[in-house]
Amino acid sequence: MTTLLIRGGTVVNADRAFRADVLCQDGRIVQVGEGLSAPAGATTVDAGGQYVMPGGIDPHTHMQLPFMGTVTMDDFYTGTAAGLAGGTTMIIDFVIPDPKEPLMAAYKKWRGWAEKAASDYSFHVAVTWWDESVKQDMGTLVKEEGVNSFKHFMAYKNAIMCDDETLVNSFSRALELGAMPTVHAENGELVYLLQSEILAKGITGPEGHPLSRPPRVESEAANRAIAIADVLGVPIYVVHVSSAETAEVIALARSRGQRVYGEVLAGHLVVDESVYRDPSFTKAAGYVMSPPFREKGNQEFLWRGLQSGNLHTTATDHCTFCAEQKAAGKDNFAKIPNGCGGIEERMAVIWDAGVNTGRLTPSEFVAITSSNTAKLFNIYPQKGSITVGADADVVVWDPLGSKTLSVKTQHSKGDFNIFEGRQVKGIPTHTISQGELVFAKGDLRAKSGVGRYIKRPAFNADFSASKLRSSALAPTAVKR
Repeated sequence: MTTLLIRGGTVVNADRAFRADVLCQDGRIVQVGEGLSAPAGATTVDAGGQYVMPGGIDPHTHMQLPFMGTVTMDDFYTGTAAGLAGGTTMIIDFVIPDPKEPLMAAYKKWRGWAEKAASDYSFHVAVTWWDESVKQDMGTLVKEEGVNSFKHFMAYKNAIMCDDETLVNSFSRALELGAMPTVHAENGELVYLLQSEILAKGITGPEGHPLSRPPRVESEAANRAIAIADVLGVPIYVVHVSSAETAEVIALARSRGQRVYGEVLAGHLVVDESVYRDPSFTKAAGYVMSPPFREKGNQEFLWRGLQSGNLHTTATDHCTFCAEQKAAGKDNFAKIPNGCGGIEERMAVIWDAGVNTGRLTPSEFVAITSSNTAKLFNIYPQKGSITVGADADVVVWDPLGSKTLSVKTQHSKGDFNIFEGRQVKGIPTHTISQGELVFAKGDLRAKSGVGRYIKRPAFNADFSASKLRSSALAPTAVKR
């Protein structure tokens, strides 16, 4: 393994920033301090004038996902390689069983696909149906495979949508096992109805997509899932919060002491729904994802949620479809494959729109791009921290560096970039994964198959409602 010294930078963790060198050896951080000497044969990275931060963790990606009759462009190699180029050193992807498909069978399939990953990875597993076998498989996944979170789609009627009975059963089982339920909060019945009504009015293009999924559809589902979790006494994590209404639902629940956690996508922070009215079908369809991009006024509420601590993580929902795939919905917006990219751009976009505007401090940036995810999914301080003993997943960040984001320069295999033409100030110059220099000043050195599957231990199965406290970020964790 490589010995690597990062010299002369300012270390930024979620709790503080300080001048220090960082010595990495055998894939771990072994020293953090000023004036460290490089051992013979060590690689040295000059971080003078730059920040040295934990590598980003994207808690919401879909690599090689079979969805809506096609498969995403990025597989686990190309997607994680693009992440490394943007400073993201770990993803948590999703195993999504078909209805009636055993959870363990789907999990093994996804593990096989992920063997080509260039960075570390882990999985949430979706519960798309319910019977006794699902209950047993959840136990196996938690106890033997290191899965401590289960996803529930409240949208996509006649496909992978959960009804309330499945939510109750799965949430209850997660509580028993010490796992975190997560939800895609959209009322699938309402979406299905609104899609039909909008199509009947002759609105068939991408502009119909946000009309069929208004904010109230999202906030209703979030409120329902949060209420179920509250009755059962289990924590809950709401993915891709896109609207002010949903952010308010989460803030209200947290004000009552309930353990509710919220995730925001980089795209929802800076892109608004006007993109769906582009006269070019190809361009407008390129932005089709769910929940859709919202009216611009929602963005400030999402930033305020991150600032206040009522929203906790940032992700991308990286799920790339090319123009040819999106064209399946040329005459019916409901058939446009849902998904956008962003794993390479997430950290630069959030730094530029967050830190450069004064919305976030550098330490808050580290929290929402890395450390909070590590804490919520019980891999901290192995991940998300520049401390002795942590994995040597590090990004060296130049706050004065700049670039223009574009499909022409991205490493993703997708043929569309939702941030096209956006100029950002603050970019990674070096990315270190497992102690290896995998990105250096534009030179991507990603290797297929070197990524490791990261097990995430269960939390103490002690989430009773009487013990809920909003002051702690995450459920009581098993000591590592």
